[in-house]
Amino acid sequence: QVQLVESGGGLVQPGGSLKLSCAASGYAYIFGDYIMGWYRQPPGKQRELVAEITAGGSLNYADSVRGRFAISRDNANKMVYLQMNALKPEDTAVYYCNLGRRHWGQGTQVTVSS
Repeated sequence: QVQLVESGGGLVQPGGSLKLSCAASGYAYIFGDYIMGWYRQPPGKQRELVAEITAGGSLNYADSVRGRFAISRDNANKMVYLQMNALKPEDTAVYYCNLGRRHWGQGTQVTVSS
């Protein structure tokens, strides 16, 4: 049973920064072999990809966050991170961690508002 637990969400002013963390546990596979991603679901909208990092370290970002957000991973500790800078109100959403494009965390709320 895969478990993904996100943390680091909260309320931040426009232009501010947050760092999200995701801890993976509860499975027998090698964490480093899997693509990891962050997705988000804004209020009233569908879930969308924010950023991905492959097993080999290749990165993929949504156009809306490229240059402001950075995804990284720590395979030894089974962690994935999302550093979010220059946040905008339109970044407000529930952010979800994903493992292998199959398993989801419970989500963490990010609200960007003055």
